[in-house]
Amino acid sequence: MISFDAVTVRYQSIPALSDLTEQIDSGEWVGLIGPNGAGKTTVLRAVAGLLSHDGRISVNGQAVSVSSPRQLARLVAYVPQQPELPPDMTVGQYVLLGRTPHIGYFGFESSEDRRVCGELLASLDLSAMAERRLSTLSGGELQRLVLARALAQQAPVLILDEPTSALDLGRRVEALELVDTLRRERGLTVLSAMHDLTLAGQFADRLILLGLGRAVSTGKPDEVLTEEALARHFGASVRVMRSDDGDLVVVPQRVR
Repeated sequence: MISFDAVTVRYQSIPALSDLTEQIDSGEWVGLIGPNGAGKTTVLRAVAGLLSHDGRISVNGQAVSVSSPRQLARLVAYVPQQPELPPDMTVGQYVLLGRTPHIGYFGFESSEDRRVCGELLASLDLSAMAERRLSTLSGGELQRLVLARALAQQAPVLILDEPTSALDLGRRVEALELVDTLRRERGLTVLSAMHDLTLAGQFADRLILLGLGRAVSTGKPDEVLTEEALARHFGASVRVMRSDDGDLVVVPQRVR
């Protein structure tokens, strides 16, 4: 579904991502992990067509570099770490923005556009808030809202940049459970940058560990989340354990 072939991204002359070659299969959830500045957001923005790159990125066989914004928006829904949330816009209006790639050149939404958005509002428990302004919503409600707008694009690929960074622990798990449910129900392919390593290991099918703009380890969570690798690339002492349910847990260790 998403293919990277020797992809390099430079900011001016400085490489932020170097020679990335990976394949992400349809329906897979792949998590990008790594320290600050490792290149996670750069990868996501390149897939979303927001950064020029050398090499080739293709989505569903279509090269990102030669796709129009409209074509790419029908393939990739991108949720940045800090999405724009106009405070005076209503919930219903905001979700309708996700239909932009499908709205004709005269700029009027159709009954089909309104139907898609209405179903999303209902499925994400937002119907009762359709007329509320964004400035009145809680963090958890806003999280569901930006997902609803992204899903309104009906793109097969969902790109998430640190989707739970502004949420408390309970809301983090709730948001990721929602993403996973939607992925399975809608057959989505998910690529996300994830800061919380424990949650990354519990939700992603596969992880890519980035270090200084390069993929230094790729595999299933228990193959990538090793104490040695995390100490080397994050510069921190950690313990990787299993919970009673068998989930991976990454625990930072104090330096005494």
